[in-house]
Amino acid sequence: MTGSLHWDAAFPLLRLEGEGTRNFLQGQTSADVADTPEGNLVQTCWLTATGRLRALLELRLRANGADVLVLAGDATAVAKGFDQVIFPADRVRLQPMTEQRRVQPLSTSSAALWLDDDSPLPPNWTSNPANPKQFERWRIEQRLIFGPGELNADANPLELGLSDHVSLSKGCYLGQETVAKLANLGGAKQELRGWICNQVLSVGDTLRANGERAGTITSVLDTPEGSIGLALVRRQHLAAETLDGSDGETVQMKPQPVDQGPAVG
Repeated sequence: MTGSLHWDAAFPLLRLEGEGTRNFLQGQTSADVADTPEGNLVQTCWLTATGRLRALLELRLRANGADVLVLAGDATAVAKGFDQVIFPADRVRLQPMTEQRRVQPLSTSSAALWLDDDSPLPPNWTSNPANPKQFERWRIEQRLIFGPGELNADANPLELGLSDHVSLSKGCYLGQETVAKLANLGGAKQELRGWICNQVLSVGDTLRANGERAGTITSVLDTPEGSIGLALVRRQHLAAETLDGSDGETVQMKPQPVDQGPAVG
């Protein structure tokens, strides 16, 4: 169904100017951008000092600056956070926030494009724009963390399936010490999983196994097949085929896919 659809949306955009921009982003975000070619899109996380995910960003480096698109999270908080740690020695200036149009086919291996508001799609694109429900279903099926429930879950990027957005080898960055410690200890205490249920569940509902707390619902979508969604499931219950909802509902857990593909393109 989603193979002939694409996602077309506008996102907040922060512009950084100055010759120190690349080094600044290297210290403030989780991906290694030291050798990222100019013009390429690279996704990265903005973390708290304790390694919790605050925002998911998509960067485009320029010769003397960078464009920072806020894919998920509070763009105002990102701008304020950057502004608070920019010093004259950084040789970076933060420009006023704007918006950027972003398009992406709904497929696991699709690449995103940044376009002007009035620009046509590339001539080889034959898909139609997805409506909000179609996009949300794809997002949930791909286990992407654009929902407020995932970002408000006080979770780290390893728990949210964003390990490919985190460098464990580059120098110090915000939240790096905690993330490196978690990776060295063998992973996360919880992981994001998909689920389906023939009854309606709600974001924030607790999942249980034999009366023990096993996880928390983070996203819900009603479909003709029943409710589907995402949940953060505790590590010791990741192998469970079913869990119990808050009111005793049977919640079927979906297995972790062998290859999830890129997080968002």
